[in-house]
Amino acid sequence: MSAYLKLDHICKTFRRGSVENDVLRDINLTIEKGEIVSMIGHSGCGKSTLLNLIAGLTKVTSGAVLLEDREVNAPGPERAVVFQNHSLLPWLTVYENVALAVNKVFGAQKSRGERKDWIEHNLDLVQMTHAKDRRPSEISGGMKQRVGIARALAMEPKILLLDEPFGALDALTRAHLQDSVMQIHATLKNTMIMITHDVDEAVLLSDRIVMMTNGPSATIGDVALVKLERPRHRLELVSDRDYIAAREAVLKFLYERHRFVEAA
Repeated sequence: MSAYLKLDHICKTFRRGSVENDVLRDINLTIEKGEIVSMIGHSGCGKSTLLNLIAGLTKVTSGAVLLEDREVNAPGPERAVVFQNHSLLPWLTVYENVALAVNKVFGAQKSRGERKDWIEHNLDLVQMTHAKDRRPSEISGGMKQRVGIARALAMEPKILLLDEPFGALDALTRAHLQDSVMQIHATLKNTMIMITHDVDEAVLLSDRIVMMTNGPSATIGDVALVKLERPRHRLELVSDRDYIAAREAVLKFLYERHRFVEAA
């Protein structure tokens, strides 16, 4: 049985004139349907580049991204991205921002009434129905990220790609959104790939944590398996041995890589 998503010997080189910059080298990874996989590593290790390759926003130099055995070489609604910057259109309401994606993807498939119900369903998933008539300037940063997640989910993607979606938020808002992501995953059983710099976030949310070596020519240094049952409750995990072991493994990897950076 083939993998749901396969990163097959991926290399990425950026060229400017005669100068080449090798960003990623020989990336090999398989991700199963329904998994949450986090990518972590020091700045400049190519995490966002790798996410953009999976999204089809950037083309691989060599190798292939395969989703259900089909090569990814362009953007598509089956791979929705949520960025750290919410990217909402400021002149549209919350409802209208989500409607943009729904009308684009389902305009020819769903009736107006069906699209309305679908938009409201996804706003309800992220607890934003009460603010559907507000504009982005009228809601908080955490609420904007909820809308961004609703817009991505409304496309019914096979894979949800999260590029440090909570990085700019305060700790309490971040914790609430982490809980929301876990609840959404429990409901939808969707596949998620998330970039994060937060070790605790990675362990809390993920089934596996992919640890990247330092750039240039970064690759996968190790993959940590998070052996925690779902649903997960952050307060109960503080003293959990499997939680502590996963956290220590990631911190040790990052600390060793940081020493290499200092020595360079």
